[in-house]
Amino acid sequence: MGKPIILTGDRPTGKLHVGHYVGSVKNRVLLQNENKYDMFIFLADQQALTDNAKNPEKIIESVGEVALDYLAVGLDPKKATIFLQSQIPELAELTVYYMNLVSVARLQRNPTVKTEIAQKGFGESIPTGFLVYPISQAADITAFKANLVPAGSDQKPMIEQTREIVRSFNHTYKTDVLVEPEGLFPENEAAGRLPGLDGNAKMSKSLNNGIYLADDPDTLKKKIMSMYTDPNHIRVEDPGQIEGNMVFHYLDVFGKKEDKAEIERMKEQYQKGGLGDVKTKRFLLDIMERELAPIRNRRLEFAKDMGEVYRMLEKGSEKAREKAAQTLSEVKSAMGINYFNKL
Repeated sequence: MGKPIILTGDRPTGKLHVGHYVGSVKNRVLLQNENKYDMFIFLADQQALTDNAKNPEKIIESVGEVALDYLAVGLDPKKATIFLQSQIPELAELTVYYMNLVSVARLQRNPTVKTEIAQKGFGESIPTGFLVYPISQAADITAFKANLVPAGSDQKPMIEQTREIVRSFNHTYKTDVLVEPEGLFPENEAAGRLPGLDGNAKMSKSLNNGIYLADDPDTLKKKIMSMYTDPNHIRVEDPGQIEGNMVFHYLDVFGKKEDKAEIERMKEQYQKGGLGDVKTKRFLLDIMERELAPIRNRRLEFAKDMGEVYRMLEKGSEKAREKAAQTLSEVKSAMGINYFNKL
């Protein structure tokens, strides 16, 4: 038996922010370095085009940015296969076959899809590609026969949809070709749903409420010093709320074991009164800078040779395509449509 296979990735619609980092990317590095898994990590540029088809430049530019973020956090092309979704045409063909096994009603019930449709304000003009992207995700996962899919907690419905497709395919065609994956979610529940700096449940570029891995020290400081706290905590001596206070939420997420005692002390003092927002924000800034400075510095180094970054993606895509082609061949044989293999 070979190593268990991991498949995970991101939509390249901008630089990665700290929500991506603590929700999934940081854990990928830990898994990669355990050397227990065969890892495939991809940039889902085809999926990103489902709601950006008329602005492809955004995706094209973001591919390089996300690749830099991957390398900066410590993802290593020698230990993991890093590739581009659009360079693996077998994924699109698998998607077509799986589409026949899923009803439109089932897609519309997917909680993640429903939430994203509402957030994007499509109304009645939902792109077909966007509605069916859970099926595309199933193709991505099954093409590599992934056993595990590290993802944020919000992706649980997507992985369950993949599991349904696997069961449906294997049952319909009386085969065991496809592997039913398991989700691998953050142990720190707060990290699994990191809100924006303004308290909005969604951290995004469009809302301008995120901290990016590429942010320089001055930008990081400005963002943290403007974070949403307790609007009723006006004077230092006023008792304050820590629930819904983004500074304390981020302290819980980014604080290490050695910080926990001080964080708890600050929470207690803040709730009693006598601790100002500026002091808590400065403490958070120190913790965030400790985490992000090494990533930022590595990113700047990798950015000096973007040609090498794209060569890494090209090499990874070639390797990934070999694996996906093998799975596609097995799928077509199970369906009975590998006609010429019978000659």
